[in-house]
Amino acid sequence: MFKKLFCFSLFMATIISCAEKEKITIETKKPNIIYIMADDHTSQAFGIYGSRLASLNPTPNLDKIANEGIIFDNCFVTNSICTPSRATMITGQYSQTNGVLDLEGHIPPERQYLPQEMKKLGYEAAVVGKWHLEDEPATFDYYAVLPGQGKYHDPEFIVQGEQEWPKNRIQTKGHSSDNITDLTIAWLKDKRNKDKPFFLMHHYKAPHDDFEYAPRYKDYLENTYIPEPASLYENGNNGSIATRGSNDSLLRVIGSSVSKRNIVRSMGMRLWSNKYMQISNPEFDASSISLDMTDKEYTHKTYQEYLKRYLRCVKGVDDNVAKLVKFLKEEGLYDNTIIVYTGDQGFMLGEHDYIDKRWMYEESMRMPFFVRYPEKIKAGTRTDAIINNADFAPTLIELAGGTAPEKMQGHSFKSILETGKEPKGWQQSTYYRYWMHMAHAHANPAHFGIRTKQYKLIFFYGKYWVDTKDPNATWNKKSWGNKFEMDTPAAWEFYDLTKDPKEMNNAYNDPAYKDIIKELKKQLKAKRKSLNEEDGSKFPHIQKVIDEHWND
Repeated sequence: MFKKLFCFSLFMATIISCAEKEKITIETKKPNIIYIMADDHTSQAFGIYGSRLASLNPTPNLDKIANEGIIFDNCFVTNSICTPSRATMITGQYSQTNGVLDLEGHIPPERQYLPQEMKKLGYEAAVVGKWHLEDEPATFDYYAVLPGQGKYHDPEFIVQGEQEWPKNRIQTKGHSSDNITDLTIAWLKDKRNKDKPFFLMHHYKAPHDDFEYAPRYKDYLENTYIPEPASLYENGNNGSIATRGSNDSLLRVIGSSVSKRNIVRSMGMRLWSNKYMQISNPEFDASSISLDMTDKEYTHKTYQEYLKRYLRCVKGVDDNVAKLVKFLKEEGLYDNTIIVYTGDQGFMLGEHDYIDKRWMYEESMRMPFFVRYPEKIKAGTRTDAIINNADFAPTLIELAGGTAPEKMQGHSFKSILETGKEPKGWQQSTYYRYWMHMAHAHANPAHFGIRTKQYKLIFFYGKYWVDTKDPNATWNKKSWGNKFEMDTPAAWEFYDLTKDPKEMNNAYNDPAYKDIIKELKKQLKAKRKSLNEEDGSKFPHIQKVIDEHWND
């Protein structure tokens, strides 16, 4: 009898022990993390952000993911250009601290802080797609990345191999969005260590200029009218002498345009050429556009073609994310995988007759951002909390169970993800700075500023980040492709975003805002100091302009 009781007790203890062990395993199992980023995928080109394009339903699959998690309405980039934005995301640092001010910047393996921290937490780290940080992503356990900007059609990818970076390459056939998804799925299915959670950075090249979509989308939206922004034709009191020039004398060169306005880089010059359509749509007829058209006819025709090409690239991304989600579900990975989606910055889709990014104006500065993770994030959550791309790395690290190192300047918003509410003392503004003065024929003046939930203050200081008049100065003049070597006027711009969300009225000189602007300048000065963004010791020629105009 005693022996039977002993065996029964031992049997029950074993069951309890196994159950407890299983419970502990379930409780401590780390979530996988997929960070999806599409190049230049702006918030206007989603359904969830309610823009003029939402009625076209451009992103049904991405909208579904977003609505199953939390959507951020006030996510902003700190420097709206590809390489600096990516450097900020990987380091958790602003441009002047991480050293990547322009497109020639790079992040060596020893400063690839985000994957370093994820690996310390037991994650296997991978990056697939657009990297654009020049140096080898050697901190990652696996990579398959486009060389530089990469090609839309039949792209090469740099991979690990016997040859040193960046010589080891594979050739693919098809469209880059499809290829990137296929490479990611292949890694998830056959190449990763399945005993570890994974941290995957999955980066699309699309919808970056020149909008070379997969040929299967050539008829998508073909006969659809694309809603146009009113500011494409009438720009009101947007801008200043810094962006328009005295008596609008700079309008012909500053800011690449949809219309004929910019004599160096108009979207029409690129669209109405067969150069970028040979694979996407061999039947494209460029003869339907003529410079003899009226300005409005030309602008309308160009805008419609521009947006259709852009949205065809977006559709390719949306469809490929659906393919990735389908795979995750089939493999039983979906619900234990945190899915983050964003763009590397915003993008101008004709607002103020601008294309490209770089500006501190809303469409360029605002980033789409949403996160799905049903275990911790309630579906249908939305927040207007201010976050920026310096905050991404600290947040991902905390989601993985770690704490961001002190060298990161961003702040984790994990508690906002989980509660939908801002914690006490959360940041009420974000800082922005664009350094590439008059670069790449886009010709955007250098500027910085601060944005709160209600207001935006911008200072255009109009100078290169090096003193080009110094005979010993070295800078990226050749690779910037400058068409205009000139300083531009310094000026302030102020927008009341509650009353003027489209930024059609620069109210800097309105006496009703005098005290508000004074307070914003105070906040801006303090923020620049705290973020190592001051110019006095490093760039005295810029600081001189700042000092001369601070109290204008």
